[in-house]
Amino acid sequence: MAATAELVAAASILGEVTESHKTILTPEAIAFLVLLHRTFEPTRRALLEKREKRQIDLDAGILPTFLPETAAIRDDPTWMGAPPAPGLIDRRVEITGPTDRKMVVNALNSEVWTYMADFEDATAPTWDNVITGQVNLYDAIRKQIDFDIPGGKSYHLRSDRFLPTLIVRPRGWHLLEKHFLVDGEPMSGSIFDFGLYFFHNAKELVARGFGPYFYLPKMESHLEARLWNDIFNLAQDMIAMPRGTIRGTVLIETILAAFEMEEIIYELRTHSAGLNCGRWDYIFSFIKKFRNNPAFVLPDRSAVTMTSPFMQAYVKLLIKTCHKRGVHAMGGMAAQIPIKVDPVANKAAMDGVYKDKLREVTAGHDGTWVAHPALAPIASEVFNKYMPTPNQLFKRTDDVEVTVADLLNSSVPGVITEDGIRKNLGIGLGYMEAWLRGVGCVPINYLMEDAATAEVSRSQLWQWVKHQITTAEGIKVTKDYALKILGEETEKLETAAPKGNQYRLAEKYFATQITGEDYADFLTTLLYDEIAKTK
Repeated sequence: MAATAELVAAASILGEVTESHKTILTPEAIAFLVLLHRTFEPTRRALLEKREKRQIDLDAGILPTFLPETAAIRDDPTWMGAPPAPGLIDRRVEITGPTDRKMVVNALNSEVWTYMADFEDATAPTWDNVITGQVNLYDAIRKQIDFDIPGGKSYHLRSDRFLPTLIVRPRGWHLLEKHFLVDGEPMSGSIFDFGLYFFHNAKELVARGFGPYFYLPKMESHLEARLWNDIFNLAQDMIAMPRGTIRGTVLIETILAAFEMEEIIYELRTHSAGLNCGRWDYIFSFIKKFRNNPAFVLPDRSAVTMTSPFMQAYVKLLIKTCHKRGVHAMGGMAAQIPIKVDPVANKAAMDGVYKDKLREVTAGHDGTWVAHPALAPIASEVFNKYMPTPNQLFKRTDDVEVTVADLLNSSVPGVITEDGIRKNLGIGLGYMEAWLRGVGCVPINYLMEDAATAEVSRSQLWQWVKHQITTAEGIKVTKDYALKILGEETEKLETAAPKGNQYRLAEKYFATQITGEDYADFLTTLLYDEIAKTK
């Protein structure tokens, strides 16, 4: 590594550095981040520019297809992804959530096989959330995370069973860390999250029998996976760690990535831990990428399910692709929260979770996600019964054919209703208000909502106004109508919320995103400066 002092001098930290933060923000770690930034930032920016150009093509009606230039990769039967790494052989139930200390302890104490600690959709990236999250994971790996709330509950890691394998999801390529500058410019949030976690914990994880494992979000092409692979190789080289120690599971949560699944696995190869069905982000991407095309208008969010034609095709192709290449095909999120006040409604919700997980395991998935510890026993029951083996990598579906038309099939039965409009507004406002307060994962109507579901809500509203659809009640959805209903929903939510809430600020931003005119690439980038100002 270049001289540490010179590299550290190139960095500027704009957030407060507490005593606990100093454990993470060491000179050596800062130097590591600076070198990663200088090496890979030009490529990251070039890839984001490619995204913009691709959107221009989509708006012009040029629909995606399987890439002719990579056909040789898809047609070559000889190459495989990496065999499962220690701690990732059996992943039948994974829990996900933010990196606050309470969540980390509760997740690691859950009856699950892995825990995805999330710096992305479930975390509002205030400076304190990001760095304290790194501190919490550092402590969790070393089993020194126990803590007591004065006059309240104690949180301790259980010792009567194995702890779940830790997987970390850094932020997506589009997000910046504006509290950490290198040569005067903000660093990529992706590389920042990865770099700090890897630098401090990679060798410790290997010493404990595992490795540094990651979930890789929001990618749109195999070239973006190649960038991650290059970063993995260099990071391992820099600490003299054998290449292939890192493993990355890629979330297929964009419609464009669905056309490049094999190429994505190929680019990661020795670092690949498989693919995951990021279902809500995938629906968001489907709407977002084709938002200007009236042929892709979807009905109420409640009608867009895993049985929708384009979603079924996506799942079939993902399972076929992963098992063809010997890597895990992970299922999607069950976001339900137990409804303690209504046993009948709770039973219906939990029965829905059971059916969802049964559909996944019988389709061939090797594991699934839950957002709440109470759902883990249900998911475990299903997978234990129908997948008695550690995974289903042996289950091949080579006879399955998924065409371009299948992946783009937007013929989803259903209607657009005023109730659907109001629910989208409520979810979007609720999530954005929480995010502006520094909370990235919020329960709404007994579902754990994160950035992905807020994005679906925002994008549907934009799409319906853009194309001037008429609701089932006969109401034309115009800009004025959308803003009127937004005002009504904001008023209801603000009136019921405690003082100091951020609903009016959320309304201000949301109003710019539902008129069929301006469309921010992501809600998180739209809102980020608000929480980067002082936090």
